[in-house]
Amino acid sequence: MSVTRALPSIQPHLPKIPKISSTVSALLAVFLAIASLSFAAIFIRLSERELGPFSTIFNRFWIAFIVLGVVYALEHSKNSDSLDPNPNVEPLNRRDVMLLISAGVMFWGCLAFWAWSLTLTGVANSTILHNLTPLFTTLGAWIIFRESFDRPFLMGLLIALIGAIALGLDDFQVGAEHLNGDIAALLSAVFSAANLMLIETLRHKFPATVILMWCCGVGAILSLPVVLLAEDQLFPITVSGWLSVIALAVVCQVVGQGLQAYSLKRLSSGLVGIFLLLDPVFAAMIAWIVFAEGLTLINMMAFATVLGGIYLAKSSQYSDRILSEESST
Repeated sequence: MSVTRALPSIQPHLPKIPKISSTVSALLAVFLAIASLSFAAIFIRLSERELGPFSTIFNRFWIAFIVLGVVYALEHSKNSDSLDPNPNVEPLNRRDVMLLISAGVMFWGCLAFWAWSLTLTGVANSTILHNLTPLFTTLGAWIIFRESFDRPFLMGLLIALIGAIALGLDDFQVGAEHLNGDIAALLSAVFSAANLMLIETLRHKFPATVILMWCCGVGAILSLPVVLLAEDQLFPITVSGWLSVIALAVVCQVVGQGLQAYSLKRLSSGLVGIFLLLDPVFAAMIAWIVFAEGLTLINMMAFATVLGGIYLAKSSQYSDRILSEESST
């Protein structure tokens, strides 16, 4: 008998690394997206030391478009160099173009109306009304997508919304002089909800990079004439100004919005909308750390309320159904 055949195999038995499911990766993407988007208020505040709100939006869009273009080119180059490039990529049709342009218009409208509202009403009013996005997302999913929601999901949505609203109640102001700004903030929530639903639809066919490139391209085109007509300065003039808008474009637009778009292939826009209520919670904690802004007992109770509402919505049968459907695909 051969000696080599008689000896047992001494190959090391390495433990198998568990594969992360698509649902878990989508949930992780949502939380990382929210963490990235939470820095937007800081970068906007730094940028607006020398730029107007629409100039900030314009620079956010065109810088992000260039970064996304580089990412897309690298991805396309990698696919073309492989032995099996994807030959089944369908060309754009008229419906695709309309949906992609609409997503860009909705996202620009969200940022533009929010920026405009901040010049007409208080930050608390604007933030509270803008945070109604998941309410409109759920309503739109019910009307357009014929989604059905169970009572625990709706109760969780309501509780989380109450917590998010409570975060700004200390500075909330009621008056006719704030009406236009309040309406603009409310419209920003409607545009944000529409953008989420459009991206959810587009993600069935397009990668997140392509969708975001269209959103940023359309946003830059729409922002430019507004800046030229309404504001004095188009680009930053200092290093700190450039760093602010670059960070806003890369961290918030490319990373934050990119991860959010990625998650919408696996999660519904209604579910993602509720998770986005963590944004003001994260933003308040970052402001507490960076700007030493105080957190009151009411703030902490509001944080707990938001988390409790999200947990209840996540534990609902609707959420379980969405997650189980995506896990099986």
